[in-house]
Amino acid sequence: MEAMNFAVAKDRSRLYSWAYLMAVITIVYNIVEGVVSVSFGLDDETMALFGFGLDSFVEVISGVGIWHMIRRLRNNHNNTNPDQFEQQALKVTGTAFYMLTAGLVIVAIVNLVYGHKPETTLWGIIVSGVSIVTMWVLMHYKLRVGRELNSEAIISDANCTKTCLYLSLVLLLASAGYELTGLGSLDSIGTIVIAWLSFREGREAFQKAAGKMTCGCQGKCR
Repeated sequence: MEAMNFAVAKDRSRLYSWAYLMAVITIVYNIVEGVVSVSFGLDDETMALFGFGLDSFVEVISGVGIWHMIRRLRNNHNNTNPDQFEQQALKVTGTAFYMLTAGLVIVAIVNLVYGHKPETTLWGIIVSGVSIVTMWVLMHYKLRVGRELNSEAIISDANCTKTCLYLSLVLLLASAGYELTGLGSLDSIGTIVIAWLSFREGREAFQKAAGKMTCGCQGKCR
């Protein structure tokens, strides 16, 4: 019996190590993605890519909260309630998403009024393509680890990654649409949709901080 308990504990430790590693990968990836997206978004004057990059930076704050959560769960997997650090990270994340939403909507409307067109959206296509693949892989393995651990918190984090997939798809459609048609309004419309998704992320962050829901899956993680 003791040998069996030891084997189970060892397996759980290995799974938490994988969850921890994926949390770190998510943080590092979002930093790199944010730098690349903001840089090329400014150079090419594409607000969709620029907004996508700013969203990635906000995701870094959220990722740090997830990283801390996994450390806490590893030490005490029965304690599923967010601690003070996680609640503060969620509130900061929610505030940042709301600010991002307001800024993107204002700039997108101005660009629509003045008929602004990006120089190119090629980098938007490249970045979104890489992001779609990366987010899908991370979501797949986070779900797998979460189910093995029977951890609703890790499963919900995996489901929240779907929003990142939606953001990437919006960027891809807006960027590819502009390259095919030359309609500058597509970049602005893509920016507004990204702003809407950012607003949803901000709302969910505050709801989760208040204990009203578990990220975006609302208790339907399985």
